[in-house]
Amino acid sequence: MEAPHNSLATEAGEGAAPGTAAMTLAVGSPEQMQALGRRIATVLRPGDLVMLTGELGAGKTTLTRGLGEGLGVRGAVTSPTFVIARVHPSLTGGPALVHVDAYRLGGGLDEMEDLDLDVSLPESVVVVEWGDGKVEELSDDRLQVVIHRAVGDTDDERRTVTLIGVGARWAGLREELAGGLPGRPAR
Repeated sequence: MEAPHNSLATEAGEGAAPGTAAMTLAVGSPEQMQALGRRIATVLRPGDLVMLTGELGAGKTTLTRGLGEGLGVRGAVTSPTFVIARVHPSLTGGPALVHVDAYRLGGGLDEMEDLDLDVSLPESVVVVEWGDGKVEELSDDRLQVVIHRAVGDTDDERRTVTLIGVGARWAGLREELAGGLPGRPAR
């Protein structure tokens, strides 16, 4: 088995939107996905918007659990599918984690207004699962995490995770996250 690497596989390449930076990692287990979340949490700060995209069972909540551990928040981080949003206050004086599952929400930001995410964002880290096309207007700067997994009837736990930093806040994505990332560069 190949040892994990901590280097960057790709940066924003041809066709990438201006002001974006990207990197892709191979993650081999739920434990590595959670470790990736803990590593990402080390660079998060109040006002950060993190959007998670991936198939059902891809590992979005597992990654968020790692974010919660890394941020030192209270409460078990579980899928907020039926409650739509959960707030996990910090136990360490850092930002709260607002975990949103927008899967059942059909509309854009208008439907999300009842959640008051625009009010929570300045002092929290807001993580939105299934947020594509729904929450981009909350911030010009966001970290998009796209998780790909094998589909169908499979026990394959390997995932390809692409981190896409959008906006000036994430211009240094490579430098901020490259050190100590779990997983290995995707091929």
